Amino acid sequence: MPDLIPIHVPLLNANEPDALLVSLEVSEGEHLEAGQTVAVIETTKSTGEVQADSAGYLVGLRFTPGDTLHAGEVLAYIGDAPDAQDPTLPPWASEDHAAASSTASPDGLRITTPARELALQHGLDLASLPQGPLVTRRMVAARLAQQSSPEPVPEGEKRLVIYGAGGHGRSLAALIRELGRYEIAGFVDDGCTPGDSIFGLPVLGGGRDLEALAQQGLRLAVNGVGGIGDLASRLSVYDLLRGAGFHCPPVVHPTACIENSARLSDGCQVFPLAYVGTEAALGFGCIINTGAIISHNVVLGAYANLSPGATLAGGVTIGERALIGMRATVNLNVQVGAGARVGNGATVKADVPEGGIVPAGTIWPPRR
Repeated sequence: MPDLIPIHVPLLNANEPDALLVSLEVSEGEHLEAGQTVAVIETTKSTGEVQADSAGYLVGLRFTPGDTLHAGEVLAYIGDAPDAQDPTLPPWASEDHAAASSTASPDGLRITTPARELALQHGLDLASLPQGPLVTRRMVAARLAQQSSPEPVPEGEKRLVIYGAGGHGRSLAALIRELGRYEIAGFVDDGCTPGDSIFGLPVLGGGRDLEALAQQGLRLAVNGVGGIGDLASRLSVYDLLRGAGFHCPPVVHPTACIENSARLSDGCQVFPLAYVGTEAALGFGCIINTGAIISHNVVLGAYANLSPGATLAGGVTIGERALIGMRATVNLNVQVGAGARVGNGATVKADVPEGGIVPAGTIWPPRR
């Protein structure tokens, strides 16, 4: 079995572990020199190169231009021959597994083996998972948690916990206090000491304490993990909350304007001075930050995140897990694909593909 040297995706920005594969500069089986550029990648704020650490042949290329890569992933390998392979490594191992399985993944679906096994174990249709970004076990767990039905909230129960005591969690605490509908029991945060006071609220424990809190009658929670740089962590919180039997009600700041015909799913968070227009539909777990504008007939997929001052024109569709940056503008009837990222101050005039990245301050599509 030949020794293969992995080519890892570098981390360009500590706050953005995902990057768009803009181009491949070398083809499968082509000879490489040490230090040669293999690919060009891009985040919302920077562009970088993926380089070969040693000489050899490019083999086992796992992605194509337009795919979303995660820092640390293996892009391809360097082998001592143009046809070098290792059947224990992807993509060769995954191809053999899919060929041997009667439930092979749909075309275009990129999914890790643990994620695939979890989905099949619970009867989740693989075709329902997003195509483009790499689907992880946490993402599948969050989808399963979203579909589960916790026990009903006891009548009259208004106590609520906030999972996450960071900046986003504290902003939610301020929002909920202004809303006046719930009594905040405290924070749940694995990085804090139980009994501490944060923002005038007690720390009740960590994720392992959720079931005990539920046994005390607590059934309401909000997700205080913003997930800008680590969306998987935000999704895993929903998994933990649902698994412990918590409901995630929508919370809306009193200064936000929500038209009567708009529909907000559970888990939605709408911050001060935001506007949600007529017949807009917001999916589970969306964040609508301060001053964001959602015009009429806009559809937001689950976990979509609008940063402060973002503006969506009428008829816009935002896919699951997509991020729209601060003061970014999306024009009339445009579709932004699942997992896409639109940088701060960008203007989007045409559809953005799944997992696509629109750099900050630019106009999409880019001029050729």
